[in-house]
Amino acid sequence: MSVALSRCIGRVLSRQVASSSFVAGEQHHAVQSCWFVPVMTLKTTAALRAVPQKKKKKADPRIEALVRDRLKKKLRKLEKIPPEFIPIEDFITPSKCLDETRQRSTSRLSVEESERRALLLKEWCLYKQKQHMAEVESVELALKAQKEALKELKLESEELYQAALKPDPLLFPFAHEGPTFTPPKENYEAPDGKYVDITKVYTQ
Repeated sequence: MSVALSRCIGRVLSRQVASSSFVAGEQHHAVQSCWFVPVMTLKTTAALRAVPQKKKKKADPRIEALVRDRLKKKLRKLEKIPPEFIPIEDFITPSKCLDETRQRSTSRLSVEESERRALLLKEWCLYKQKQHMAEVESVELALKAQKEALKELKLESEELYQAALKPDPLLFPFAHEGPTFTPPKENYEAPDGKYVDITKVYTQ
């Protein structure tokens, strides 16, 4: 409809221009006007209000039922198969360590030497026990004395008591200086390095 309308307008305008030029005594083969060219090049398109939808093919319900049955059968087969556990290689002893031929020969001790070592071990155990008990006793005495001192300090002054409870930063002095000859580079990305990935992938 719009194309036919544009053609009719073009013909009417061309006839008017041709008649006016003929009356003025001009030649007909050189017809030019400011209205003639835009009307002839006028193009219109139909308004697309929606995207054309493709027609869906109607599937056969029998085929769909067969596909569902096949999927159910596959699921039943997979459920019957027990799951395979991924082995933990850290708990598996390598075969080269299970070689029975590799045995270290132990030196046999005499009876006197074995008795001497047993007595020495007992003496060492008694010595470490006494040392541990002395350390525990000294710590208990220090804690008891500290509690008594804090009680007396609290009775004398609350401010000094609160100051005594604060941690002392000078108790363990620590000073550290960074590198001065080789300062760090700005916006430097450290390389990841080259490595060979030997990770085993297990599929079930």
